[in-house]
Amino acid sequence: MKKLIGSLLLTFALLFQVSAQNVDLKALDAYFAKMTQDWGIPSATIGVVKDGELVFTGSYGVKEEGKKAKPNEHTLYATASNSKAFTSAVMGMLVQEGKLGWNDKVKDYLPYFEVYDRWVSDEVTVRDLLCHRVGLGTFSGDVIWYKSDFTAEEIIKRIQYLPKAYDFRAGYGYSNLMYVTAGELIKKVTGKSWGENVQERILDPLGMDRTITTIKGLGAKGNFATPHARVDEKNVPIEWEDWETVGATGGIISSISDMAKWMIFNLNHGIHGKDTLLSAATRNLVWTPHNSFTVNQVNRNSFNTHFSGYGLGWGLRDYHGKLMVRHTGGYDGMITAVTLIPDENLGVVVLTNGMKSPITAATYYALDRFMGEEEKDWSGSMLSSRNKNQSEDKRISSRKEKRIKGTKPSLALAGYTGTYHSKIHGPIYVKEEGGALKLSFKHAPALNATLRHWHYDVWEIDWEQRHAWFSFGTLKFNLDNNLTVKGLDFDVPNDDIFFEELKPYRVNP
Repeated sequence: MKKLIGSLLLTFALLFQVSAQNVDLKALDAYFAKMTQDWGIPSATIGVVKDGELVFTGSYGVKEEGKKAKPNEHTLYATASNSKAFTSAVMGMLVQEGKLGWNDKVKDYLPYFEVYDRWVSDEVTVRDLLCHRVGLGTFSGDVIWYKSDFTAEEIIKRIQYLPKAYDFRAGYGYSNLMYVTAGELIKKVTGKSWGENVQERILDPLGMDRTITTIKGLGAKGNFATPHARVDEKNVPIEWEDWETVGATGGIISSISDMAKWMIFNLNHGIHGKDTLLSAATRNLVWTPHNSFTVNQVNRNSFNTHFSGYGLGWGLRDYHGKLMVRHTGGYDGMITAVTLIPDENLGVVVLTNGMKSPITAATYYALDRFMGEEEKDWSGSMLSSRNKNQSEDKRISSRKEKRIKGTKPSLALAGYTGTYHSKIHGPIYVKEEGGALKLSFKHAPALNATLRHWHYDVWEIDWEQRHAWFSFGTLKFNLDNNLTVKGLDFDVPNDDIFFEELKPYRVNP
């Protein structure tokens, strides 16, 4: 009788497993097509891997607004911060080879590495770089490297001027700068760039032959999407930005078909064919929470989440009782996500080329279908929430409402001109040209702008180029009691590039 009951239970389990995998792919495809249209995203490509195979691909919209070319599973998109998992994997391989240790001090390799405190600078380890616990605020210092010509070393040397957001290892601040540092550490240890290491250690072995680490390869590869900014609820094509210098934090450019190979490799715990590229110890460490987030244990959410945290290059939490390993990526005009459910041998990748993106809605809907969970219209609910949040964001409109018209600047234009110095960015110039003030950055000419009088000694920043992460902004000239300009205050409301950290002071009228 016991054998019979056991056999029946096994049969039931197998039947349930098969039914959970019996997904209506046509219905899934139709849902994603409608989702792409509803969100107004130029294009989305979505892939699902299950049990070591790419079982679903869906491509929707157009590669560039106003043109007819459509994407497919081989179309290239910038995956941005999904690159961080590649960085932690390379680090793991170097540890396996005995070339460094997870607890090695960063300064032993990069003596010029400094943060806000000398003692902390001496104590930061390799794994600290990869789990966002050094003490910097989320996205703090991204204004240093964003569209600048700094080398990675020059970027790292400027980190010391950024303020502490929390005590060392006592909080979470998502830091792209620490991954830039990790990329230079890899270069120091191997004598090869981050991109060369990724190519040789991951892309070549896995056969990811369309994936590149710099936009310089786009022309040769062909079939790539165009990034788009969002202006007045319309998608506007913008140029690709070269992130090669900061590749370790966001340099991977890939496709659904190639990212599927990466997901399968990770779901197989670092083993590709007969080759073990990542040891069990490495796999376990990068998927261990090094930074934990508070979870509401009193009022459960719809996923019944018990834990949430960040490992090394991956976000970690539970999803309907199963481990979820995930990351997202934000590049100028492209938003992406890679999600794994190891217990289900299941992975979802979503690549999009617009700033209003349904990456999470698409991911959850696909996961639920393949895991046999109750169907929910994630696109509808998340779009509604997104639109509500957008309508309630008054940062720009409130500033415009507070403008005092009819005022005049305190000085003639020549009184504002001169060279200003930012410790984290270097020279910033204000010049008079053709009866107007011009703002220029020595190390980031893409940020140059014309200044138009706003009110009093505040000027609106009219950027020469269109930017994906920010638009409206103002610049205030700070005058002393004798009406001499001493410095500048930036106010560019956005969630990613913090111009207020520049704090330029005048060094030469």
